[in-house]
Amino acid sequence: PEVEGKPLFGIGIENFITLIVFGLIFTLGVLGNSLVITVLARSKPGKRRSTTNIFILNLSIADLAYLLFCIPFQSTVYVLPTWVLGAFICKFIHYFFTVSMLVSIFTLSAMSVDRYVAIVHSRRSSALRISRNALLGVGLIWALSFAMASPVAHHQRLFHREVSNQTFCWEHWPNPRHKKVYVVCTFVFGYLLPLLLISFCYAKVLNHLHKKLRNMSKKSEASKKKTAQTVLVVVVVFGISWLPHHVIHLWAEFGVFPLTQASFLFRVTAHCLAYSNSSVNPIIYAFLSENF
Repeated sequence: PEVEGKPLFGIGIENFITLIVFGLIFTLGVLGNSLVITVLARSKPGKRRSTTNIFILNLSIADLAYLLFCIPFQSTVYVLPTWVLGAFICKFIHYFFTVSMLVSIFTLSAMSVDRYVAIVHSRRSSALRISRNALLGVGLIWALSFAMASPVAHHQRLFHREVSNQTFCWEHWPNPRHKKVYVVCTFVFGYLLPLLLISFCYAKVLNHLHKKLRNMSKKSEASKKKTAQTVLVVVVVFGISWLPHHVIHLWAEFGVFPLTQASFLFRVTAHCLAYSNSSVNPIIYAFLSENF
């Protein structure tokens, strides 16, 4: 039994594997998002920056910041037996984790509305789809995300266990009912409703493209289909990546979340999926977007 449970580099085998996966996600994500930002930030002289590119740039900035701020600090939980990074980092990484998730889903919602206007209301799109409106939208997305995530920063705090002399970074709500309301609101407004809005926009876009396909030039048709395809894949990947995270939070609030080997694996998988979402978006753009 002692040989089976032997730690690797001073930590358990499960934690070691988790750190390897985190490291791969971090490296791929930082390189990929940096490349996307470099490509999109270099706009050609005299060429207008498209609204789609502004939203993709915003998504990549949010993803890169998320990877840089969250993964290195969160990794310490799997390496060290106690929290050593202080109260500010404890609040900040959990706050920014939520901010980044909300910025991603709100940006994807904006991108799907942008596609809807471009394809279904193409005559009015030139007046609506201008850089200024997209930048205003991006500003609103960040402001809304910072505001919605603020309860996380407020309720995240350090707890010291005297018996084992350990410090933990945990969320504490004096009124458990308030936490239940917040978890449900985050799920509804930060996941469910945006995905429903996105689904509605895509249903309209696909229906419109199906009707108008014969009247389009081959180049225009291919370009519109490719952009719609890119955003659709990004949205589907987001939906899958963040679902386990919301399931765990709802399960913990409205059920009894078991502390077993299987539940540990589920929590780690949820973490890895959430982190990997910030790494796979650049790969999707590279294969599907006309800008790469």
